Amino acid sequence: MRFPFDPEQSLVIVPVRLWGPEGNVVARFALDTGATGTVVNWDVVVLLGYDPAIAPERIQMITGSGVEFVPRINVERIEALGQTRRDFPIHCHTLPPSGTVDGLLGVDFFKGQRLVVDFRTDTIIIE
Repeated sequence: MRFPFDPEQSLVIVPVRLWGPEGNVVARFALDTGATGTVVNWDVVVLLGYDPAIAPERIQMITGSGVEFVPRINVERIEALGQTRRDFPIHCHTLPPSGTVDGLLGVDFFKGQRLVVDFRTDTIIIE
């Protein structure tokens, strides 16, 4: 499957739909092959009906500003680039407002797939 991206953006942005107890939302995620786990902005997680503050599991996450311990929860479903994952673990973290994204789509989402980001044709290829 092939998906276009906007080369004028400073990041490779993809639409991501997430489901939770209170419904679903489409959000803007940066495709981030440097992130081992998928990160979702705290506000989006709350909008979906989860409460990250009471999540029993916290994981260590290395950020640009240091090491932090963030809640890890499983969302009911996540869809992006023609792929669907159910009961998918995400890391809840407040992303900087200047980042203009609601999350980071990490390499965990692409396990078992072939991912090509082609900057000559401005396409993302998933096989």
